[in-house]
Amino acid sequence: MNRLDSVYQITKQLEALLVQTISSKNRETVIGEINILIEKRGKLIKNATPPFNDDEKQTGEKLVEMNNAIQQKMDTLFAELKLEMKQIKRQKKSNKTYINPYEKVNTIDGMFMDSRK
Repeated sequence: MNRLDSVYQITKQLEALLVQTISSKNRETVIGEINILIEKRGKLIKNATPPFNDDEKQTGEKLVEMNNAIQQKMDTLFAELKLEMKQIKRQKKSNKTYINPYEKVNTIDGMFMDSRK
């Protein structure tokens, strides 16, 4: 039996999870599932120690290819999340300045200080 089969199955699940359409509504659950799968896979990879037979080497090569694709998809997901967070921050700032447009204006125009007593 191949020791890397369980790692391969979890990696396939991870890839299938990232292939589906991820919207802002289901993003939180998808990220939670991704974290669980990554933790499981990490523990299994830690337990898989050399020497590997030919079957396991072929599975390892497939895993490396799948991992590269997964990494690209996760980078894209992270970039989208980062962009959305920036937009929300910008929108909050815009709303705040709309409510109180003169909050950051510090002028002393029209003020006269009499120095005589």
